Amino acid sequence: MTNPFVHVELQTTDPKKAQAFYKKLFRWKFQPIPKMNYTIIDVGKGTGGGLMKHPMPGGPSSWRAYVQVENAAASTKKAKALGATILVDTEEVPGYGWLSVIIDPTGAALGLWQPKARRRKRAQK
Repeated sequence: MTNPFVHVELQTTDPKKAQAFYKKLFRWKFQPIPKMNYTIIDVGKGTGGGLMKHPMPGGPSSWRAYVQVENAAASTKKAKALGATILVDTEEVPGYGWLSVIIDPTGAALGLWQPKARRRKRAQK
């Protein structure tokens, strides 16, 4: 399995202002998920992302990339063994998959993403 970048997330101090800016700049579309306080960013073609209010009061707005992994828990454990600090340990995003956030040995944050397995539809005869 390769490990492509699969999601980019904006943690912002002002979600409405950010949405207005990126909608005008790139014509991105936004799909809110109210029960999660999260908004999906539809960029059209290419890797999409999400947008949320920064979880740490006073934290600066920033973008975070997520890399797809086969097993989020195992990859998080391996990253820790290789010298990473675990910022967010593996947690489930109900209905979507699992994520964790690591800080690599140089201080850069990176998200790990394991999508929920999708059931394949049986081919109709």
